[in-house]
Amino acid sequence: MKAKVLKSKIANRLKRKRRIRAKISGCASLPRVSVFRSNRYLSVQAINDATATTLTSLSSKATGHKANKEGGAALGAAFAAKLKEVGISQIVFDRNGYQYHGVIAAFGDALRENEIKF
Repeated sequence: MKAKVLKSKIANRLKRKRRIRAKISGCASLPRVSVFRSNRYLSVQAINDATATTLTSLSSKATGHKANKEGGAALGAAFAAKLKEVGISQIVFDRNGYQYHGVIAAFGDALRENEIKF
């Protein structure tokens, strides 16, 4: 991929990210769950924006999964269990500028299947 095309793709994702973040925020009772996707791994964290603290986090690197649909679904189930341990049943989902498609959708669907509402 040419450098110019790659830069514009990254710039467009960052624009989407800023637009999304301007509209959503999390608190202690309704935290924001942010998803980061790299080429190999997924990383998620539940954030309380009022105090700028991370309530809980999980990475597919720690669970041994890859950044594919199966890994996203497994990470979603594991993260839902971790959220329930902390006592969180409802979240605000921050897709971080990524399309709600593929791995991100598999993660979100796994959260919903494990009774986390967003």
